[in-house]
Amino acid sequence: MSKREKSQSLLDPAILKPALLGSLTKLDPRELVKNPVMFTVEMVALAATVLTVRDVVTGVAGSGFQIQIVVWLWITVLFATFAEAVAEGRGKAQADTLRRMRSETMAKVLLGVGDTFEPRRAHTLKVGEKVLVEAGDLVPGDGEIIEGVATIDESAITGESAPVIREAGGDRSAVTGGTRVLSDRIKVRITAEEGSSFLDRMIALVEGAARQKTPNELALSVLLAGLTLIFVLAVVTIPSFATYAGGAVSVVVLIALFVALIPTTIGALLSAIGIAGMNRLVRFNVLATSGRAVEAAGDVDTLLLDKTGTITLGNRHATRFIPVTGVTEDEVAQVAQLASLADETPEGRSIVVLAKEKYGLRGVDVAELHARFVPFTAQTRMSGVDHEGAVIRKGAIESVIEHARSLGITPPVDEVTRIATTVAKEGGTPLGVSRNGRILGVVYLKDIVKGGIRERFAELRAMGIRTVMITGDNPQTAAAIAAEAGVDDFLAQATPEAKLHLIREEQAKGKLVAMCGDGTNDAPALAQADVGVAMQTGTNAAREAGNMVDLDSDPTKLIEIVAIGKQLLMTRGALTTFSIANDVAKYFAIIPAMFIAFYPQLGVLNVMGLATPQSAILSAIIFNALIIVALIPLALRGVQYRPSGAAALLRRNLLVYGIGGLVVPFVGIKLIDVVVAAAGLA
Repeated sequence: MSKREKSQSLLDPAILKPALLGSLTKLDPRELVKNPVMFTVEMVALAATVLTVRDVVTGVAGSGFQIQIVVWLWITVLFATFAEAVAEGRGKAQADTLRRMRSETMAKVLLGVGDTFEPRRAHTLKVGEKVLVEAGDLVPGDGEIIEGVATIDESAITGESAPVIREAGGDRSAVTGGTRVLSDRIKVRITAEEGSSFLDRMIALVEGAARQKTPNELALSVLLAGLTLIFVLAVVTIPSFATYAGGAVSVVVLIALFVALIPTTIGALLSAIGIAGMNRLVRFNVLATSGRAVEAAGDVDTLLLDKTGTITLGNRHATRFIPVTGVTEDEVAQVAQLASLADETPEGRSIVVLAKEKYGLRGVDVAELHARFVPFTAQTRMSGVDHEGAVIRKGAIESVIEHARSLGITPPVDEVTRIATTVAKEGGTPLGVSRNGRILGVVYLKDIVKGGIRERFAELRAMGIRTVMITGDNPQTAAAIAAEAGVDDFLAQATPEAKLHLIREEQAKGKLVAMCGDGTNDAPALAQADVGVAMQTGTNAAREAGNMVDLDSDPTKLIEIVAIGKQLLMTRGALTTFSIANDVAKYFAIIPAMFIAFYPQLGVLNVMGLATPQSAILSAIIFNALIIVALIPLALRGVQYRPSGAAALLRRNLLVYGIGGLVVPFVGIKLIDVVVAAAGLA
């Protein structure tokens, strides 16, 4: 979890006080109608209240019993609205901080002449306006750096204390409103207006204001509404049945029966479960544009992962110098070292270190060489140095071979290709080294697979998720890395078109696909994927294309996102199972109580041994309310997630929450009945 995440108790005053007030405001029927089950409970509670007031005024016997039922009906509704208010309240403190940050931030709007600017409130900025941000200033809005480079503290957004470098051009030019420039100065072009910025979306999400019901939630809501309607029809037939049987049943008791029968437990907690799932993702430093994306993450079948930085450490290191026939390793090491002295990449530095440590070659001062260094270019795919009449080159095998031929040298193509193929099959990257066109050998670069990643993929496989590694490496290198990492498949020499084709191919098979990316070239695939996770450090195109943004820019987090999605689905499924089982158990309390007067044979169903019919009804209604508040912590925290197959999860849910849902009401209702009978409440 995020470094800034702290466990929040349900009794924390910062959460409890606003939630209590929020639970009252949510009683507004226009608000509660979004929850059909609890809206129905509110309406019948209102009807019961009116009838009870009438009976109290007219002096009807048994009004005290009715008053207790009415009180507990309203408590049931309040506990349901309280659960949702608590779920929303857990994110409001962070939202308030972010909102203050937005409203108090001042912007230095450039006037178009040099660095002259005018101060203005950040929330008034328009798309396209340019602002100056200097050391110590907050970035006033989402934008793109058009000039300069700066160190930026993004802890207000990501919670991570380590500063990052942002600069004009490339994939690290995007900046987010609310972050602070620590050094230097930059000019930023604003790319989002008020209401549509990253900060605005984050505020809306953590408050739950923009959360819409997901397809699964809608389907479950329809099911619960259907069950409620069925019980309405069943209960309204009871008065005529009771009359026929020679008994009498009051309307308030019928209402109590109805509320005890309908699935109030899951109806009360359904919204809180969804909001809590979104909040868990936010506290994990991932911003989802909708609950649908979180839910889709839980149903993912195929996971696409970049090799570099995700599966491997990303910095390839030289591990060996392999000479061709007639050349020694020392010669290859010496030439490779000279070619890498001005190479500041991790690969270049590792070649110099290997030459020094393994072959005893002393360090060389670049300035003393008086050499002309040739930088790497995408066209030549080589770098090197011209020193004392020697032309030394280091680069891709094909490029070094072509370089040799251009100098009129016939290279040992077969031998060099054989060495390169062997390196690639072992998961390494081969670099050719030549002097004056003569190829001396190959540098073996090894991309290190991250520790523990193989076990992570095994967990995903156990969950039925297929993993695919995406890499620009050649197929042989990709195959070796894939085998070492334990992924199920790989896509080598991946282009934007190839990624898009792979995703569409998987989706055509009925699979849900997740992938992550940060560059503009990833945007089409991110948009096509069911779960597209864009890196916060990536381009605006990537962030707009995905339906999630990782504020920590950690590609491996895609695995955790899937786990959070599955936890959301598991929590909803577990509590739905508990609720249904819970309702079945309540029937043994309420049905014998309703009809035992004119059907004494039903006494055999009174397995709980409840004191009186009135005590049974009141105990069931009290339990119906208390179980909601008892389950709020579980709904907010979520059911503990363990990677396993669907069949194993189903068995576990049925065992723990199915049987538990049957047992708990028997114990709970019996204990409440003892207290009610002892206190003479019924």
